[in-house]
Amino acid sequence: MATIYEVSKLAGVSLATVSRVINNNTPVREATRVKVLEAMDKLGYHPNSIAQSLASSRSNSIGIVVSELNGPFFGTLLSDIEAAFRRAGKHVIIAAGHSDERLEKESIAFLKSRNCDALILHVEAVSDDYLRQLNEGGTPFVILNRFVESMSDRCVTLNNQHGGYLATQHLLRNGHRKIGYISGPMWKNDAEQRYLGHLRALAEYGIESKSSLFYEGDFHELGGVKGVAALLHADADITAIVCANDEMAAGAVTTAREQGLRLPEDLSIVGFDNVNFSHYMYPKLTTIDYPIGGMGVMAARWVLKHIYQQKLDNIQTVFEPRVIERDSVHSI
Repeated sequence: MATIYEVSKLAGVSLATVSRVINNNTPVREATRVKVLEAMDKLGYHPNSIAQSLASSRSNSIGIVVSELNGPFFGTLLSDIEAAFRRAGKHVIIAAGHSDERLEKESIAFLKSRNCDALILHVEAVSDDYLRQLNEGGTPFVILNRFVESMSDRCVTLNNQHGGYLATQHLLRNGHRKIGYISGPMWKNDAEQRYLGHLRALAEYGIESKSSLFYEGDFHELGGVKGVAALLHADADITAIVCANDEMAAGAVTTAREQGLRLPEDLSIVGFDNVNFSHYMYPKLTTIDYPIGGMGVMAARWVLKHIYQQKLDNIQTVFEPRVIERDSVHSI
C-alpha cells in the first residue's frame, strides 16, 4: 500500500503540501495540486479518513436533516448541497425528520453521534427553544427555511409571505377576483406565511377573504386533488386557484381537467416552488420561484467559511421569490 511519503517523493513536493492537497483546507497552486493528485492516482494512494480525522479533529463530514427524502424539492436541495461539499472534499450524511418532533430530534442526535463537523437543518416540528439549546451544545449548525431571531446569522430563509403575495397579485393583475387557495399544513411557518401573503394581496384589491375559498392541504399531490374538488364544490364560479406548492398544483391541474375544465381558459392555477417538473406540465405551470438549490449551496458556504475557515464572502441569508410566468394563467 502506497504511503504519503511516496506521494511526496513522486510529486516532488513536501509532506505538508501533500497534506494540504488531501485536506483541501489551505490554498495550493493549481499546478502543484495537479501534480499531487496525479502522483496519488499513479500510486493508488487513498487517504485514511480515520487517521485524517484524528490528526485534524475533523471528520470532514456534514450532517443534513430534511423533512423528506423523496420529491423534486428535497432532491434538488440535497443534490446541490452534496455537490458543493464534494467540490470542497467533504462528505454528507443525510437523515429524514418527516416533520415529526421525535424523529427530528432522533435524526439530530444520530448525526451528532457520527461526529459531524456541522449540521444543516431543514426542521419544522422542533421548537425554537430546542434549537437554542442545541446551539449551546457544541455542534454548529445552519437552519434552512426557518427564522430564529437569536440565531439570525445562521438562518437561510425565503421571504415566503412575499411569495404568497406575488402569486395572488399575479392573478389579480390578470383580472381574477374569485380566487381559491390551497395551503400547506397551517402549523408550518412557511405555509402560514404564504397564506398571509395571499390575504395581503386580496386586501390591496379590496377583496374580502372567504372561508369557502380556502382549503388546507398537505404539500402533496393528493392535497391538490382534494383541494380543487372541495373548492369547485363550494363555489363553481371561481376562476383561479393558488396552490402553496407545485406538487399540489400538479394534483389540482389533473383533477380540474378530469372534471371537464379547460386550463387555463376555465380555471387558472398558480403554484409555488418552481420545481423541475413545473415546466413540463400541461399547461406549463406559472409558479413562484423558490431557489432552494441556491439556498442549500449558501448553507454549505456558511459551513465552509465558519467551520473549515475557507475564505468565502457574500453569505446571503435572505432570498426573495419571483413570479415565473408560463401558460397556466388566463387573463379575463
